[in-house]
Amino acid sequence: MTNAFVINGGKPLKGEITPQGAKNEALQVISAVLLTEEKVTISNIPDIKDVNKLIELLGDMGVIVERINEHTYTFEAKDINQDFFLSEAFKSKGGGLRGSIMIVGPLLARFGKASIPKPGGDKIGRRRLDTHFLGFEKLGAQFNYNPENGFFNVDASNLQGTYILLDEASVTGTANVVMAAVLAKGTTTIYNAACEPYLQQLCKMLSRMGAKISGIGSNLLTIEGVEKLGGTEHRLLPDMIEIGSFIGLAAMTGSEITIKDVQYKELGMIPDVFRRLGIKLELRGDDIFIPAQEHYEIETFIDGSIMTIADAPWPGFTPDLLSIVLVVAIQAKGSVLIHQKMFESRLFFVDKLLDMGAQIILCDPHRATVIGLDNQVKLRGISMTSPDIRAGVSLLIAALSAQGQSTIYNIEQIERGYQHIDTRLKALGADITRI
Repeated sequence: MTNAFVINGGKPLKGEITPQGAKNEALQVISAVLLTEEKVTISNIPDIKDVNKLIELLGDMGVIVERINEHTYTFEAKDINQDFFLSEAFKSKGGGLRGSIMIVGPLLARFGKASIPKPGGDKIGRRRLDTHFLGFEKLGAQFNYNPENGFFNVDASNLQGTYILLDEASVTGTANVVMAAVLAKGTTTIYNAACEPYLQQLCKMLSRMGAKISGIGSNLLTIEGVEKLGGTEHRLLPDMIEIGSFIGLAAMTGSEITIKDVQYKELGMIPDVFRRLGIKLELRGDDIFIPAQEHYEIETFIDGSIMTIADAPWPGFTPDLLSIVLVVAIQAKGSVLIHQKMFESRLFFVDKLLDMGAQIILCDPHRATVIGLDNQVKLRGISMTSPDIRAGVSLLIAALSAQGQSTIYNIEQIERGYQHIDTRLKALGADITRI
């Protein structure tokens, strides 16, 4: 029996909402605790499946995990059970978790070897892991794939700093290579490194642990290997994908919403992209206030041509928010071309939006043109299934703005990324029930 949300839409919401800690940062910094035997305290950890699974996995490996309060944990990776990595338990747990790849870098660096099962995760097209492995190989790791048991076995007893030009600016790939390089001998230079705020957070945390990293925030990182790292305390940034989702939610439901404690300077161009859709938002202290708006009009380019919103590596616009932008554009005035460059099947959820009455032309797997309805016609509620985390929340926003009742199945996908989303939306006045 799977869970579903039943939503009665068409009501404006009102109130304050606080974003959870950043999921993507959590998966990286929690893996980094494996780099030291000293205690590491991490706060603002979101209570979501993907993160809880990783914490559980660390516990199984022998890390002493203590939960101090709802969102704060301490980790002590003194004694790691190396045999666990070849066990069936690890295969089933590690294989079901996208983030399990993130423990490989720290394990290689500290123990000189690692084994991981072939990873699983989202249905958003191929997510290559080549970047991770090519990086490890450049540092001197040797790995072979064992088709018998489906494990990658990596030997890294002699990691040497080197020059690495990443084949793509992958956030997880960069993070993994950085974690492997901090304990390697000599200097590692990573060019075309990802420079997302999450990655900057990881590098700052590693620096506090004693790593020597320069170039943080740029696409050229220089890392001088050190003998060992110590403990530290770290607080996660608020999740920028949630913040963007709530901005979109406010606009589409015509609601007055305040998003608390957003760490505005870390949001890059996210607020500006929503402003281009005509959404009014103002910064009050470190909160974003969105007034109730009956209409919002998409800007055009200066020459009058149709606005294009595309994803790009940071500081460009994050691909995780394109699904949200696409949904919010449905009730805007004007048209916009959404160009999803990074993943090939993230736009396939538009068929559900078409069933709800949206005017969208899916040009190809990467591009969709949205012709805004300007609230002249309301979407209608339907039954639908969520294909991936971000599409799930986009459909949830559409359902909250629609007239009538919607049912969203497969909400496990949503809950992999958004904690207690139904309770938090109810607090804003949403009519949402879990069945």
